[in-house]
Amino acid sequence: MDLQGDVSFRELDVALLSIAIDPVDAWAKEAAELGIATPLLSDVGTEVAQQFGVMRWVMPSGEPGHTFVLIDEDGVVRWIRDYGAPENGGLMYVSPTDLVPEIAKHLPG
Repeated sequence: MDLQGDVSFRELDVALLSIAIDPVDAWAKEAAELGIATPLLSDVGTEVAQQFGVMRWVMPSGEPGHTFVLIDEDGVVRWIRDYGAPENGGLMYVSPTDLVPEIAKHLPG
């Protein structure tokens, strides 16, 4: 919720999507309770996670971690980072003040 409401993130003019391996109905209630307004996408078979290589940071539960992927309008991955990975600090939350500058560095222009 913090990122979707962050003014500096909105100024980047990038689309924010939430993708999880759970069926949408399983996490839509929680998203509503937390005020998450971004599109919720379901990747039950981890096909999307595998396509973008995020399964290399799989958690002990077998689920993808907390990965951010920046994809340009041509479908090219410009930046990817799993903040939950041990080598990235094992974070479950990333502040917009940390995330926005990192995204901005990888935007064209």
